[in-house]
Amino acid sequence: MNDIESISMKGSGGSKMPHSHSTPAGVDGGSRTPPTTPRKAGKMLAVRVQMLDDTITMFQVQAKALGRVLFDQVCKQLHLLEADYFGLEYQEPNGTKYWLDLEKPVCRQVGLSLIDPLLRFCVKFYTPDPAQLEEEFTRYLFCLQIKRDLAQGLLQCNDNTAALMASYIVQAECGDYVIEDYPDHTYLSTYKFVPHQDQELERRIMENHKKHAGQSPAEADLNLLETARRCELYGMKMHPAKDHEGVPLNLAVAHMGIVVFQNYSKINTFSWAKIRKISFKRKRFLIKLHPEGYGYYKDTVEFFFEGRNECKNFWKKCVENHGFFRCSVVKRVVRQKTRVLSRGSSFRYSGKTQKQIVEFVRDNYVKRQTFQRSNSFRQTSGGRALQGLEGGGYRGATPSSSLMGSSSISAHPLLPLGDPALETPALSLSCGSMTLDSPTTVTSVSMGGTIHRREDTATSFRTLTSIDVHSPATPSQVPAPRPMLAVSQQRISSADKPATPKTQENNNSVYANEKSPEKRTNGMVVETNASTVNTPDLSPVKNVQNGEVEDAEVRKTKRWPTDKAYYIAKELLMTERTYKKDLDVINVWFREEVSREAELEGEAVVSLIELLADVHGPCLQEMEARLERWESNARHNIGDFLYNTLLNVLPLYDQYLENLIPVLEKLEYYTRTSRRFDQLCRDFETQKHCYLPLTSFLLKPLQRLLHYNSIIDRLLDHYPKDHTDFEDCLAARDRLGESLLEGLSIINQAENLVQLCEMQRDISGFDNLVQEGRRFIRQGCLQKYSRKGFQQRMFFLFSDILLYTFRTQQPNQYFRVHGQLPLKGMKIREGDNKTGADFAFVIEAQGNQSLTVAAVNEEEKERWLEDLSMAIAHADADPKMPYLNLNTCILDSTDEVSDSIGLETDRGSCGGAKASQRINTTVHVCWHRSTSISYSDQLRAFQVVFNH
Repeated sequence: MNDIESISMKGSGGSKMPHSHSTPAGVDGGSRTPPTTPRKAGKMLAVRVQMLDDTITMFQVQAKALGRVLFDQVCKQLHLLEADYFGLEYQEPNGTKYWLDLEKPVCRQVGLSLIDPLLRFCVKFYTPDPAQLEEEFTRYLFCLQIKRDLAQGLLQCNDNTAALMASYIVQAECGDYVIEDYPDHTYLSTYKFVPHQDQELERRIMENHKKHAGQSPAEADLNLLETARRCELYGMKMHPAKDHEGVPLNLAVAHMGIVVFQNYSKINTFSWAKIRKISFKRKRFLIKLHPEGYGYYKDTVEFFFEGRNECKNFWKKCVENHGFFRCSVVKRVVRQKTRVLSRGSSFRYSGKTQKQIVEFVRDNYVKRQTFQRSNSFRQTSGGRALQGLEGGGYRGATPSSSLMGSSSISAHPLLPLGDPALETPALSLSCGSMTLDSPTTVTSVSMGGTIHRREDTATSFRTLTSIDVHSPATPSQVPAPRPMLAVSQQRISSADKPATPKTQENNNSVYANEKSPEKRTNGMVVETNASTVNTPDLSPVKNVQNGEVEDAEVRKTKRWPTDKAYYIAKELLMTERTYKKDLDVINVWFREEVSREAELEGEAVVSLIELLADVHGPCLQEMEARLERWESNARHNIGDFLYNTLLNVLPLYDQYLENLIPVLEKLEYYTRTSRRFDQLCRDFETQKHCYLPLTSFLLKPLQRLLHYNSIIDRLLDHYPKDHTDFEDCLAARDRLGESLLEGLSIINQAENLVQLCEMQRDISGFDNLVQEGRRFIRQGCLQKYSRKGFQQRMFFLFSDILLYTFRTQQPNQYFRVHGQLPLKGMKIREGDNKTGADFAFVIEAQGNQSLTVAAVNEEEKERWLEDLSMAIAHADADPKMPYLNLNTCILDSTDEVSDSIGLETDRGSCGGAKASQRINTTVHVCWHRSTSISYSDQLRAFQVVFNH
């Protein structure tokens, strides 16, 4: 039986008739139902569905209908081909959000109220590659979701990224920036892009908007998606949980796996390749990992949710994401009915996988209706209407509303070319009600019904779309078109239009033949006048603007160069922009902090970067100009630019190399001796524009020199020897090599000093870790054996000493020293089987000190043994190497010390970590991922980081 429509049960007089719902036939006087009496349809629900533009559509379904019935009706109304990327979401009163289970009746959905239920049509699976979205309309719906995530604060990012994404939104909706129309940033005040929007952000958006001249709405939408997908929180919906130590965390599931956040900082990722099984038991969510090869110290990781429903809800989302992104095909498993003793949930993902969607759309793409974007909202000399975004929806200058009640034109599917509907004035719509500025309004009263005109004195009103799913189809009805998004009215003065508009003969085109302003709604061009409303004309290919017919399909597009050297130069430009922003973190933002607090200690840091930041501004402008000439097929070259630029800036880099180590030593001294300056630096590192420890930005110029060398080498490999740029690149590499000879030795010293400085700020319980002659070798997690069994500890191996620490609980997550073992006379031997650990070994130091530790896997164990053996051999062979003992403040002798002791200790006298959390440093990453990293790993990473 159909869950949407009531179907009469028919039969002959001699056949058995269906029983009544109330009384079985022949029982307690029950009688058979007469042949003409239909079966009851069941309780009907009026379900409200909020679209991505915040318009509301009403659907009527049976309470016992499967969730798929409602979802299919929503997708059918939108004529959505790539429907499996989306879902229907609802929210419990306590704030927990659930996806509508498509294989479960609507009345049995967990947490869904049957009294005036409200669901939201949302993106369910955020694709990591928007280029895989075949249809332009699907990409537009993704853009609406990104706009909503930005406005609600779900997609958090720095202000520069937020301003860039907002500028693409404005470009798609308003067109090119024109200074006559927008003299200042106030034209953006009616938008709500982010919760913390202010005038400074609007100015940044305006500056970015100026750079997007010429981009079509489709290009702007794609750029928005490309920018959004690079954000760390793209598609991340947080689910509060706690780990086994009770630390509050946020869990999210995405295409790559399960991600763990602390607040909004990512601390761990369990990729699908790591995970063997996921399950839940009451409030516990369990991740079972493959035993070896992935570097986690446990086979099973536990997280605890507030309740069972929240835990199961997240488990179901994980199952669906894994099935959608990781599987080629998902078998349809029949959901088992509940037994007396349930063996667990039978929930499985039931839709198409991403691979199946791509194949399905490509196979059926030729059957889709032809559509194009409307350019009526682009910039014209007659002015424009401006859109305002409020609460995730759009409010235009004209108070029109439609199914996707927005004046945004990021996608405008029109009627198919040659469609029979073009020949009839009474068009069939499936888009519900809409209003126009004219006193005449157009209203659709039922799915598949015809359009009726009625006079109304009100200039505008907002109607709630109601879909009557029981209306029977008639032979006279034609197929419904793709939903057309409402476009704000564009007023064209009579002086801008000739008396007789031009038209073009085309069997598939319908001509616009009126001089009054036009309004496009769901594929119709409605010509409005002060007294009359003409028959709607449709133009699926042509647009009439300023008296000329514009062919949107043959719009001139830019041809990008195909030379490999162009893309190498493009990489140089993109990384140069990032490098300039990194320099500005010190030269602009840190300078402002230092000047505000009148801290003289920070002047040395600022002066080190100031000259480099000043000289790279003109370099960046020159580089952008060269790339523009290259893209316009004008005469171009890159070799002379590299040579001349390096000739000018390398003397400054030589000065930077000479002063780097002294400045780092001063910075370490000031942060250790001045509590005020140390707190200033910590507060600065927590700001959004400083995404790395402060010392990391001081090393960026060294990385840039290495990147310049890599760029030049690749150009020399590409160019033949007779190329005009070859000699310039060769001369530039020779000059750069002179600076790198000195720079490579300084890189070793600087990286070691930076590592020691950062560890001193993260570790509590000692003083003066940074000492001359001490080298960092390896840091990472090992399991230390004690009376309580194996417990996770953080170990730090230096050239003269081995430290082991534990991490305190919140709010001050620093590492407190438990013990120190000198390397002189230390011995390493294999562990026995008494502990039950597979990768255990014993560390024996002087004074009868002994530690039994275990690594997470054989590879990690071999790394520790190799580094320990080399460090011990070097310490024993060098008689001049003293044991540089740490000046400990408080050192506990037992391993079972309470974490509360560390919280009560006055750590100001020790120069240890302060209250500000530094969870983005290497030591915290190693702790959360239960891995280790050596100095050679750090050095290798330093040399390949090219500021992308």
